[in-house]
Amino acid sequence: MAMADCLFCKIVAGEIPSEEVVSTEHTFAFFDISPAAPIHFLVVPRRHITNASHVRGSDGVVLAEMFTAAQAGAVALGIADGGYRLVFNVGDHALNSVPHLHMHVLGGQQMGWPPGIDPIA
Repeated sequence: MAMADCLFCKIVAGEIPSEEVVSTEHTFAFFDISPAAPIHFLVVPRRHITNASHVRGSDGVVLAEMFTAAQAGAVALGIADGGYRLVFNVGDHALNSVPHLHMHVLGGQQMGWPPGIDPIA
């Protein structure tokens, strides 16, 4: 079920334009508008799930399809062999800015570890 005011629900519905990477029965993948790597796309479920803390056991098929969509996008964009990073952000401290479950797929360059660690001032 789509949420009327959800940005990603509107993208999935075609109400807001996006550049498609992969489309499946339960997921839609599109390029991030503010890429953090040379290749950066998002995989979202077509059905609204607020974030990873709202995932339930009954969402197993959707989650599996999110991962296979990420794999397919990585192959299509040429980053599968070199490697890529999959990221879910949950909540304000993780800087989750869109309350719709989404997986970031980042690749195309060597990445550091650990990601996103900033010293507390």
